[in-house]
Amino acid sequence: MTSPTAMPMGDFVQQVRRRCDGVLDPVEMGRFLATTRIEPASLARFVRFAPGRYTRHLVHKDRDVELLVLCWALGASAPIHGHEGEYCWARVERGRLRFENYHEASRTPLRLEPLGGAVDGGPGHLDGPADLHAVTNPAAVGEDAVSVHVYCRPYDECDVYDREQGTVRRVRLLYDSVPPDLRV
Repeated sequence: MTSPTAMPMGDFVQQVRRRCDGVLDPVEMGRFLATTRIEPASLARFVRFAPGRYTRHLVHKDRDVELLVLCWALGASAPIHGHEGEYCWARVERGRLRFENYHEASRTPLRLEPLGGAVDGGPGHLDGPADLHAVTNPAAVGEDAVSVHVYCRPYDECDVYDREQGTVRRVRLLYDSVPPDLRV
């Protein structure tokens, strides 16, 4: 087995854009994401943590694709959330993350069905394309984590699911950082 190809962030963005333009082949995108890495030096400028939570750093966004770097402090988690029926992939760059995927069986009353069990993944682990999932950096792991997220056909809001309360609420998505040359 050959080791994954590493490329600068700019080249990675262009390759992702090419695959999201026009008719998307999710199998080809998954293959690309599974076999290509981002050079650590070009990823570093997007890596910034905040205690107790995850941070969202925009790398690129246009009408076809959005690419983010998410930084997960110990114990940080994203609740169960949807991806608006669009394709979303998350790949662990460093550390370990736990992914739990779901299917919405009913909204009234709210009933979510797990799709398989929780999956813990280290560097190179690829989750997706996901529709509904929760992501956690378990505190027991003992280290911060970084992941890259690719969204084909980006969106600005998503549904967040609260199983205990039986509710779904619409949430506007925000960024912790945006490159100075990118307007959103």
